[in-house]
Amino acid sequence: MQTKTPATLLLLALLSLPATADPAFERCIEQLRVPARSAGVLDATFTQHTRDLRPDLSVIERLNHQPEFRTPIWDYLAGLVDDERIRQGQALLAQHAELLERIQQRHGVDPAIVVAIWGVESNFGQTLGRFSLPQALGTLSCMGRRQTFFRAEFFAALRILQAGHVEPEQLVGSWAGAFGHTQFMPSTFERLAQDFDGDGRADLIGNPADALASTAHFLRRAGWQTGQTWGFEVRLPDGLSTAGEGRRSKRPRHEWVARGLTLVDGSALPADLGQAGLITPAGRSGPAFLLLRNFDALFGYNPAESYALAIGHLADRLRGADPFVTPWPTDDGPLSRAERRELQALLILRGHEIGAIDGMLGARSRAAILQEQTRLGFAASGRGGQQLLQALRRPAQSTAQ
Repeated sequence: MQTKTPATLLLLALLSLPATADPAFERCIEQLRVPARSAGVLDATFTQHTRDLRPDLSVIERLNHQPEFRTPIWDYLAGLVDDERIRQGQALLAQHAELLERIQQRHGVDPAIVVAIWGVESNFGQTLGRFSLPQALGTLSCMGRRQTFFRAEFFAALRILQAGHVEPEQLVGSWAGAFGHTQFMPSTFERLAQDFDGDGRADLIGNPADALASTAHFLRRAGWQTGQTWGFEVRLPDGLSTAGEGRRSKRPRHEWVARGLTLVDGSALPADLGQAGLITPAGRSGPAFLLLRNFDALFGYNPAESYALAIGHLADRLRGADPFVTPWPTDDGPLSRAERRELQALLILRGHEIGAIDGMLGARSRAAILQEQTRLGFAASGRGGQQLLQALRRPAQSTAQ
C-alpha cells in the first residue's frame, strides 16, 4: 500500500472542495427569478433548484463545437449509421413491432424512422445523457450564444420539476437540455409528450413506448407525410450547376427531369415525386440527394441537414437498403464506432492516456491521434481515419521509431 505524500493529500483535499462560487453567474441566475415567475415558475421551485447551482463551462465548449456542423459529413454519418446500429435497430423493430404498428396507426409515421431517431438520439436508450438539466440550462441561460432560447428551456425544465413529471435526480440529459430516450427539449416535452401506454404519465425517461409515440407525434405535427419517403440519392448529369439549390429550393419533378437528373442507378425519377430540393452535402463530386417534405420534418427535430440525412439513411438501412452509391470525396475513409473503439485501444497500447474506450474521439483521443500522425509523417489533423487505423494495426516493431 502506497503512502500518500503531503502534496498528494493537499491535492486530494482541494479536489474534494465544492465548486468555487461564481458571483456573476449567481447574479445572473437571480435576475432570472422574475421572468421565471412570469413564465409560471413558483418562487419556491426556483429557489429549490437554483440554490446551489454552479456553472458548467463544459456545456459552453460543446455549444461552440457541435459535431453536426463541424465534423466532415462522412465522419458524422459513419458514427451514426454503422453495422452495429443497423443490427440493433432491426432487432428492436422486430421486438417492438406491435407497439410501433400502433404508433404508426395513430400518427402515420413509419416505424423505421422512429427507431432510427431512437438509435441516433440515445443509442436505443443506452445513453440518455449525464448533464443535470437545471445546471446545463442555467449555465446556457447566462453564458454563451442563444441565451434567450436556453432561458425558455430552463424555465420549462423548472416547470417540469414543479409539476412532478420527473424527479430532480432523474432530470439529466444532453449538454443542451434534451432528455429521455428520444431526447426531447423541455418545451417540446410540455407541448408534445404523450402517455401512450395509459399509465397516467408521459414518461420519456423510463418508458420507451411513451418516448417513441411522442417522437411520432412530433413528426406528425411537423408535417410528416404518411407513405412518403424523406428523399433519395440521385445522379447528376455532367455540367449541371448546383448553385442556389438546397432543401428549401424545391422544384417539381418535370424540372428535375428536364435538367437531366435520374435516380443514382440511372432509372427515371419516381412519377409521384412532387416538389423536391437538391443538396450536395460534400460538394458536386460527392453524393447528391433530392429531398421531400419529410426531410423537413426530420430537420425540425434537429436543425442540421447532416442529422436529418443520418436519420433518413439509417431508416432506409433498417429496412434493408444499401449504403449510398456515390463515394464521399475523401482519400481517408471514415471509421465506424467499432473501428473508433479499436483505434482508441491501439492508442492506449502505444502509451496514450485517453480515458475510456467508448468510440467517442474526444479531446484526449484527438490529442493522441495528432501525436501519432506527427510521428508517422501523416498530415497532422487530429482526425481519426482509415489511414491511421491501418498504420497502427501493423505490428509494433514495424511502426516503432
